[in-house]
Amino acid sequence: MYYIDTVDHLSSSPVSRSTSAILFLQFWRVSDSEFQFRTSQGQFLVCDGNGGFVSATSKSPSTMATFFIDRNHENRVHLRGRSGTYLQASMSNQLTADYPGIPGWDDNAATFAMMIVANNLHGDYQLANGYGHDKAKEVLNRHRNNFITVEDFKFLHRHGINTVRIPVGWWIPFDPNPPTPFIGGTLEALDNAYSWAQYSKHPAMLGFELLNEPSAAEVPLDVLVSFYKQGYHMIRKYSSAAYVIICQRIANVDPFELYQADIGSFNIVVDLHYYNLFDATFVNMSVEANIQYIFKSRETQLKALNRANGPLVFIGEWVNEWDVTSASQTDYQDFGRAQLDVYNAASFGWAYWTLKNDRMHWDFEWNIRNSYLQL
Repeated sequence: MYYIDTVDHLSSSPVSRSTSAILFLQFWRVSDSEFQFRTSQGQFLVCDGNGGFVSATSKSPSTMATFFIDRNHENRVHLRGRSGTYLQASMSNQLTADYPGIPGWDDNAATFAMMIVANNLHGDYQLANGYGHDKAKEVLNRHRNNFITVEDFKFLHRHGINTVRIPVGWWIPFDPNPPTPFIGGTLEALDNAYSWAQYSKHPAMLGFELLNEPSAAEVPLDVLVSFYKQGYHMIRKYSSAAYVIICQRIANVDPFELYQADIGSFNIVVDLHYYNLFDATFVNMSVEANIQYIFKSRETQLKALNRANGPLVFIGEWVNEWDVTSASQTDYQDFGRAQLDVYNAASFGWAYWTLKNDRMHWDFEWNIRNSYLQL
């Protein structure tokens, strides 16, 4: 049994090794059974016919870059080219399309291990790419009709929540026929949210956030500021009142950099995401230390931003979860209370991440119903 590794992908053909996989491949679905494989460098695996080497040099997909996958229950796979020939690892540690006949599922040169590496990705793209159009449409329609309903908006209203922050994918404006592999219907679900939000006398649409969580390591400040300025002026063409929300760069970056950027003159909001997670600072931090961090670090920063002459402050993401193990319900209540005490002072308010989640403490409704978070 082999792993596929494209260590030589820039020159000739992928190398197969029996011990490790150095570079993993991305799946691109073509049909229910046909796939294309792309390396992290952007090249597609291609096979030019029976007996040929499988190389990773193509910069665009083609029929030669399309393969069939046969899979068994143990996550072992066979790969076939469009000609029907099975791929195998040769004695010279290269991937070739010349396996004789049909391979079994034992440890042979044409049987590979499939290892899925992902960060719990459950988005539209992964679902549609994995299921195919028809099955994904069925699953997504059921999800859109049942996951978030008008009853959830009534729940929020009863507990004093007057705003919702809804992620909007770039493909939604193309509904009802978004680009492949996305499935139409998201825009209708978004429209439902606007109609459900009519529980106050204010218009349902409050503002637009231009981008979520740009990475400081990957997005230079000048590029981000230019994008935000263009987005601000584009929105102002259609609305003079809507708030334009700009997200801070993610990492240990001072959000004051956006206050100094002069992005717009009216109804600008800076979105901060506050988590006592995802950073070595919080590993092994005690309950009390986590709570004091909220007051000493977060509150200090928030007060300074509130005083600044510029955008309003929005705590656009926070959660009643941390790296503390074996925390009691009282511990969670104290931690949540500290966050609410501080974040309630944000000039544009806050939004919890998220309304519903399969992880209990990330689920706002679960926290409220079970008294782990007390508003």
